[in-house]
Amino acid sequence: MDEYRSKRDFTRTSEPAQDVPPLEGAGPIFVVQEHWASHHHFDFRLETEGVLRSFAIPKGLPEAPGVRRLAIQTEDHPLVYAGFEGDIPDGQYGAGKVTIWDRGTYTPHKLLPDEMDVELHGKKLHGRYVLVRFKKGEENSFLVLKGEEK
Repeated sequence: MDEYRSKRDFTRTSEPAQDVPPLEGAGPIFVVQEHWASHHHFDFRLETEGVLRSFAIPKGLPEAPGVRRLAIQTEDHPLVYAGFEGDIPDGQYGAGKVTIWDRGTYTPHKLLPDEMDVELHGKKLHGRYVLVRFKKGEENSFLVLKGEEK
């Protein structure tokens, strides 16, 4: 969380500075935030180990099996960020408008540093999604794929 805090001036941005404990029994959460920053993208965040593991996905999560999308891992965010919507002011890290595109819970099938396999239970996104580290890309590059429907 130090990296998250170091990139923000909380006297200028309405982004949350403090975290809240996870809800008991709710299951791990995910959120997809649409972000109109210097480059329009979607931020995909998964609750793991008390934080939101975060990925910027330029073209959004694939909604059909067989489609692969680039996902760039970013700094972990506090859990409370899952409810954030608003405008990050010019001159601040990630300046631009943020809205919640989808959110819900997920069932983890595999949560490793280089590979995650989850089943999303959102309002828009449902089913299996896999993120795998892209070996030929930068250190923080992943591919995200939609799993086959059963």
